[in-house]
Amino acid sequence: MHQKIAQEMNLSETAFIRKLHPTDNFTQSSCFGLRWFTPVSEVPLCGHATLASAAVLFHKIKNVSSTLTFVTLSGELRVRRGEDDIVLDFPLYPAHPQDFHEVEDLIKTAIGDTLVQDICYSPDTKNLLVRLSDTYNRSFLENLKVNTQNLLQVENTGKVKGLILTLKGESDGQARAFDFYSRYFAPWFGVAEDPVTGSTHTVLGSYWSQQLGKKNMHAFQCSHRGGELEISLRPDGRVDISGSAAIVLEGTLTA
Repeated sequence: MHQKIAQEMNLSETAFIRKLHPTDNFTQSSCFGLRWFTPVSEVPLCGHATLASAAVLFHKIKNVSSTLTFVTLSGELRVRRGEDDIVLDFPLYPAHPQDFHEVEDLIKTAIGDTLVQDICYSPDTKNLLVRLSDTYNRSFLENLKVNTQNLLQVENTGKVKGLILTLKGESDGQARAFDFYSRYFAPWFGVAEDPVTGSTHTVLGSYWSQQLGKKNMHAFQCSHRGGELEISLRPDGRVDISGSAAIVLEGTLTA
């Protein structure tokens, strides 16, 4: 039923919050179950659907807790109220150097002859991280035509479940520059391109922290619906990902 609802919603992910015990209630309790479904399958981790879930509990249901704990396929995830935003406490996943020749067909299919500076792979998330050449700028990444239609035929081993394209940030005259940019493609999960992806920043945060020598970073995901994220690596080996949320639609599902 979860999967059928997610298919009907036809969004990148649909989140389902559930009570863990019969005596729990959505206003007073601080711990809930949480699952995420794309239109075609369940996924182990989703940042923005977690942020949305917390926003509904905090702002719509008026949950009294300052911190919520979600029991998920990725373990316990904590979300706390910030002053003006919501802070996700997520695992931090390392990305390891990947031999270009092993994924050459996938990359060529996706982005053609676009210059690539670095390639890494995250075994925990099955994401392939492709860093584009520093000679490119944000507008190049935004306008890049990515071929996702043939990726399922090129990569069907199960090793890669998502493609991250990322680019070093630049000072572009804004009040506050971004440290890095990204786009995310997951046709293996039925999502051609995800608008903004908190879960990929568990990998991007690890990668760019090493590259830039920074623990706190300001990121932008360059989809058509794009969004900003605040990334902060913690001493305990996890990462805080902060963002804001607006409730724009509510309704009732009928059988």
